Amino acid sequence: MINVVIVDDHGMVREGLRHFLAEDPEIVVVGEASDGASALQLVQRVRPSVVLMDVIMPGMDGIAATASIHKLCPECRIIMLSNHVERSMVIHAVKAGAVGYLLKDTMAEDLCHAIKEVMLGNVQFSAQASMYLLHEVREPHLPETLTEREADVLNLLAQGRSNKDIARHLHIVEDTVKTHVRHILAKLGVQSRTQAALYATRLNLVSSRESEENVQFTEVSGVRPL
Repeated sequence: MINVVIVDDHGMVREGLRHFLAEDPEIVVVGEASDGASALQLVQRVRPSVVLMDVIMPGMDGIAATASIHKLCPECRIIMLSNHVERSMVIHAVKAGAVGYLLKDTMAEDLCHAIKEVMLGNVQFSAQASMYLLHEVREPHLPETLTEREADVLNLLAQGRSNKDIARHLHIVEDTVKTHVRHILAKLGVQSRTQAALYATRLNLVSSRESEENVQFTEVSGVRPL
């Protein structure tokens, strides 16, 4: 089961999300919060796998809450949900540690899919959000040189591979991959796999188009929007 916490200052939004997520037998909502401060306390108590985080809330907003949660519970995957996709919000959310940025009208089935994908180590962004990210990343200055094996891991990470897939491809154990990823993030000076993948694109480890396809979450229109 994937334990999920919903954070939104609108009760109707939380109710709608809870209703749609309840239809997936692999997902269970373990708590709700109406603001960032309450979310931080809740996450510390229940330690969910995934947090669905509203961006704009009174008091502590979603981006500030994401940064705090990422420090206290780095294993939590945080997906931002918003009515708008603004460049500055997307960039700040990723820097805070978010692994996804989706619109609130994302289809229920697609949101459930996104939750499962981030649990596999992948990232989930709306088309516009991923374009903002790809154009934002600057040429990195590496304080330390990556080892050959770290470069291999970064290359596969940028292709959207999960830790399990990387381990299988390189014939190493998954725990070793996790160690390499931690070292890569530290050397690049970034906080998330998303940022590391975008840096890899700028380093020409993968093509821009390939990386974009892996960080982009295509919006799907249809009935039953959230």
